[in-house]
Amino acid sequence: MKNALVLLSCIILSFLSSCREEPKQAIETAAIAFKKEGELTIYKAKTDSIIASFDIEIAATDYETETGLMYRNTMKPTRGMLFVFPDVAMHSFYMKNTAIPLDIIYIDEHLKIASFQENAIPFNEEGLSSQVPIKYVLEINAGLAEKYLLEVKDSIVYKEL
Repeated sequence: MKNALVLLSCIILSFLSSCREEPKQAIETAAIAFKKEGELTIYKAKTDSIIASFDIEIAATDYETETGLMYRNTMKPTRGMLFVFPDVAMHSFYMKNTAIPLDIIYIDEHLKIASFQENAIPFNEEGLSSQVPIKYVLEINAGLAEKYLLEVKDSIVYKEL
């Protein structure tokens, strides 16, 4: 009986020591550098005058679209990312792994602003819907839509480099 208790004690101690939870190690993701792939200009609908111009990255592949501006800590106010979708549809964005507060501008197939989401909150995983079918999305730093007084029906022109 004594040997059985000693054996049982050894098994329990062995089990308890092997079940210790090791501290989780944080996974560091390297920041992604901006790569100028195009230029984009926004025009006022009523006057056709230039509102603002941006150097842009273009997200056209599934991977680029899924990654977007994730894993970046800053973005110059003269830069943005243009998402180009293969179809016109409702699209929803979220801010998972995105540290930069953004204005998300939804653009229809005629290159006109259809709707926008101002001041999207970093790391928020709530879906931000386009509310209407669109083909493009422009992400710029939060506050710029208000600064430039962007409105639905303002238009964009972009060119790839």
